[in-house]
Amino acid sequence: MELWLEKLKSLRLLYAEDEEGIRKPMANTLSYYLKEVLEARNGEEGLDMYYEQRPDIILTDLRMPKKDGLYMVKEIRKNDKTTPILMITAHTDKEYLLSAIELKIEKYLIKPIALDELLGGLKLCVNEIELGRSIFLECKNCQFDLKNKRIIHTDGSEVELTHKESDFLELLLRKKGMVVSYEEIEMNVWKEEYMSIAALRTLVKSLRKKTSE
Repeated sequence: MELWLEKLKSLRLLYAEDEEGIRKPMANTLSYYLKEVLEARNGEEGLDMYYEQRPDIILTDLRMPKKDGLYMVKEIRKNDKTTPILMITAHTDKEYLLSAIELKIEKYLIKPIALDELLGGLKLCVNEIELGRSIFLECKNCQFDLKNKRIIHTDGSEVELTHKESDFLELLLRKKGMVVSYEEIEMNVWKEEYMSIAALRTLVKSLRKKTSE
């Protein structure tokens, strides 16, 4: 068994979905991979369960009665910026998702969800949790101090990173072993700004210099 799957076995997941015919089979599948699966029928119930149970991972459908998944995630993100969240959407929800860009969603899963896509999303969540548990991440000749956003070299010298440098390095570490798209970099590092190829190359050059000094 892969290491990330072993780690997943120790985690608890909150799954919010209003359609019982979808929720029950999915929850049964998820229970094979996780320590516990908590089921919620809507965003309101899911939010109550989140506060009571504090799950490690959240999987939620976007459109639900009473309070939808977007409302639930927005409420959670007011005070919790770290719990990994996977959001289930339909192709027609693209415009509706524009307001979710800043909510730090690990992955959007498009219906109908294939098992390999679901597992890929859960792997991202495990990586995110492991990253958050680490204060220092090892680079080749240095350490990345996540909390203080700085590089610490083996000789004890420290180099401060800019916001874009630290966001870019953290993104690469979160996606370690995976392909990071141009769009992901623009969204997570440049956010609402336009990112040019020249600006990205300059950022990479600066970061390489700081990590190799």
